[in-house]
Amino acid sequence: MVEYLEFTLDKFTFKVATDRLYHPDGVWAKEVDGRVTIGLSDFLQQRSGDIAFAEVADVGTVLAMGDEVANIETIKVDISLPAPVSGTVVEVNPRLELEAEVINQDPYGAGWLAVIEAANWAADCADLLSPDAYFGQMQAEAEEEVKKL
Repeated sequence: MVEYLEFTLDKFTFKVATDRLYHPDGVWAKEVDGRVTIGLSDFLQQRSGDIAFAEVADVGTVLAMGDEVANIETIKVDISLPAPVSGTVVEVNPRLELEAEVINQDPYGAGWLAVIEAANWAADCADLLSPDAYFGQMQAEAEEEVKKL
């Protein structure tokens, strides 16, 4: 069972799954046997609003870390998402074509975006944030946004 770090601000509760690493832009990466499943953090999906459309790089696309791996459209924003690892896209979540909202409903589970065959996980993961580090960044960003309101 996945454990979460949780932070509540105003009426929102944000969760950070502790079994994966995070790109500073809010994309998570979970490696199993050289394959890295990626998705949006709970904070990023809540902050962005209801997802209407998700376009993910095609299977076979070769990515460098930081290349655009997906584009998410909501009523509020369009977001270009960076690849948290370098490698080749080997699978795209088939539910996203007709049910992009699954990202909002289950960002750490059924709402995953893609699976990437990692080119160099050992090097790439060194550039990602631990759950605790991402939690601290997320908390600071959330508190800053509230101050702007």
